[in-house]
Amino acid sequence: MKKIIMIVLGFTAFITLYGCTAKEVINTYSEFEERGYVIVGLDDTFAPMGFRNNENELVGFDIDLAKAVFNYLGLEVRFQPIDWNSKELELKSGSIDMIWNGLSITEARKKEILFSLPYLANRQIILTKSGATIDTISDLAGKKLGVQISSAADQAVTENSISSQLGELIKYDTYNQAILELDNNTIDGVVIDEIMGRYIMSQKEGVYQVASESFLEEFYGIGYRLESVELKEKIDEALQILSTRGVTTTISQNWFDEDIFLIS
Repeated sequence: MKKIIMIVLGFTAFITLYGCTAKEVINTYSEFEERGYVIVGLDDTFAPMGFRNNENELVGFDIDLAKAVFNYLGLEVRFQPIDWNSKELELKSGSIDMIWNGLSITEARKKEILFSLPYLANRQIILTKSGATIDTISDLAGKKLGVQISSAADQAVTENSISSQLGELIKYDTYNQAILELDNNTIDGVVIDEIMGRYIMSQKEGVYQVASESFLEEFYGIGYRLESVELKEKIDEALQILSTRGVTTTISQNWFDEDIFLIS
């Protein structure tokens, strides 16, 4: 009997400790207004969308865009770096309120994520060292290829017939790790978002090249919980207004030297 009581008391303590500390998941816009802030989840190694500069500050196109949107809406924005492989879990649990960091819109993700209007165009390119003989997807046969785990590139390669012909497909936690392996000649190429790949090339001119054939054309969107319809609509509207005011043009030109923002 004593043993049973101890077990019950232990279970009660567990429920008290963990049940009371569970994060409250909110979805209606009025709830966000009442709380006063939103939490944006991101991979803080994904340049130029969201990354850390030499002073360890979060910077990037998406960072500036999110700040502009929430300044307009009168809400505080808090940026929360996350494990990209766990982004859907972080979103559902309430640890973050949205994913805003070069998130590719895919049919598979639409089953778990509510997307904003598409705001940037992108594609999955093959990045190699300069002088490499890889120019098409078929050239990857027998090669060691790197991707970020649970990324659009990971999905694109896995779903392509070339996946069964690769020498090896290595999945990294971040693209920075994959690029380092490419630099060290450990792998032959990296399938990566064009926006990030072009940025990397601009930082090291002459070191890399892009194959003429790419895997997938796609769009970036902000990802919300399926229930956060009001929040999605408010931010879509804010993006449209900021576009008409020229704010998005200024941010785009600052990061890409041209206006590539899609929402008008």
